[in-house]
Amino acid sequence: MNADGEDILASLNAVAAERQRRRADTTLAARVVTMKAFQHARFAHTYADLLASGRYRDAAEFFLDDLYGPRDFTLRDAQFARIVPGLVRMFPKEIVATVKALGQLHALSERFDTEMAVVDGDTPLDGAAYGRAWRAVGQPPERERQIALMLQVGQALDRYVRNPLLRHSLRIMRGPAAAAGLGALQAFLERGFDTFREMRGAEEFLRTVATRERALAARLFAGEDAPTPAGFPRTSPEP
Repeated sequence: MNADGEDILASLNAVAAERQRRRADTTLAARVVTMKAFQHARFAHTYADLLASGRYRDAAEFFLDDLYGPRDFTLRDAQFARIVPGLVRMFPKEIVATVKALGQLHALSERFDTEMAVVDGDTPLDGAAYGRAWRAVGQPPERERQIALMLQVGQALDRYVRNPLLRHSLRIMRGPAAAAGLGALQAFLERGFDTFREMRGAEEFLRTVATRERALAARLFAGEDAPTPAGFPRTSPEP
């Protein structure tokens, strides 16, 4: 397996380790679910204007659900882990590089979710509690890396839609990808391609995300509270 494959597998193993840690502590697991729900709602609050925009709505929803969402990707990740050698062999190198960045983002986000849930304890989760947990975990360079990886995935998708050959290559991969157990990855990539193509240029969208996420991180590290979205504070996940 090449270096990219090893990196993707390392990211998936890191995510699996976080999940195993939570399975061993049901209280922590519930707290992480609440933390993820808060972050999902916060993103929807921060980008309400983009979610209401005819041009940017689908891209904002893609970021909200596929890059920033609280969905459980355990099955998808398990499939990926089994077929990483096939992935790096079958897909174009540009696509593999994007999957590598996605894996790094996934691993970093899962680690931060666990660490914030640990330090936050049992207090009701609102903007003030979230801000305290953010500062307790700290690691500003890694927070910047988290934002940079999210943008890297978006910038890659924006480049790909301008490459007809790459888009065609991805389409003809549908059958082989499904046969190899890569259907979930194929669906993610095609959703991203279609979303960014319909946006007709992602520069403004990605610049808005970068500006707002970095501004929020700076405010949190400076001691401010996070925005408290509707439905919070909450002490446990909704049934």
